[in-house]
Amino acid sequence: MNGVLVVDKPKGITSFDVVREVRRALNVKKVGHTGTLDPMATGVLPICIGDGTKIAQFITEATKAYDATVKLGSTTDTLDAEGKVLETRPVPSLTRELLERAFEQFRGTIKQVPPMYSAIKIGGKRLYELARAGEEIERQPREVTVFELTLRDFSADEFKLSVRCSKGFFVRTLAADLGEALGCGAHLSALRRTQSGPFVLAQSIPLTEVKPGAQLVGLNDALKDLPQLEVTEAEAQRVRHGGVVEVAPTLSGVFRVIEPGGGLLAMADAVRGRLVYRRVLL
Repeated sequence: MNGVLVVDKPKGITSFDVVREVRRALNVKKVGHTGTLDPMATGVLPICIGDGTKIAQFITEATKAYDATVKLGSTTDTLDAEGKVLETRPVPSLTRELLERAFEQFRGTIKQVPPMYSAIKIGGKRLYELARAGEEIERQPREVTVFELTLRDFSADEFKLSVRCSKGFFVRTLAADLGEALGCGAHLSALRRTQSGPFVLAQSIPLTEVKPGAQLVGLNDALKDLPQLEVTEAEAQRVRHGGVVEVAPTLSGVFRVIEPGGGLLAMADAVRGRLVYRRVLL
């Protein structure tokens, strides 16, 4: 079995729990996920199987989309509903105009400080390990991009939003930052990933329905959001052996390199008129 299985992750388990369950259900050894979803979160979790693990890094780098619920008036140490409440503050009278003014600060390319309760490594240790030990260290802001941020609904002390964002974006941090922008504090109370790269909820299956014969997305289709570059058979032979393949000097960025038969041959960057291979697959 080689490809990507799109799982609708249930609430209450880790992404690694999903990997273990898929490995058991399909009786395969090479299984990996493509970007951690917190235990509280649900939704699209692409699971790479067999040779699919060779393209996991490219799926991880893809744009993601979420639906989230933000609770106003209280902050927590984890920035979500599973953490310890640190502070409560009164919530202002909410209007769509007030919320939209706060939202506007977080659209486009912004700097975001990652939360202490995250899997990011600093000094060889994951931040959540330090946080659980009672330590808090300075984290450098990271540049992330919010392509879309939409207010879906709101009540007296809660609002729902949809966000489409770049790799490395923390919706928990967005919730906390929005709470500070509104002057009352906030935390994330619900999160559902609706898209990861080309994968959407409509094609995901519940974890309980994963069984032998489950339909996988092929490697080429799994990366269809990336541009493709078709090569000749002679060039394909050079690619397979890591040889030089020249391309138009105007090309740049990462490409799917496609052999004459239509198969995904490699992932490569076009740099100064040549292919620089990231991963050769065939």
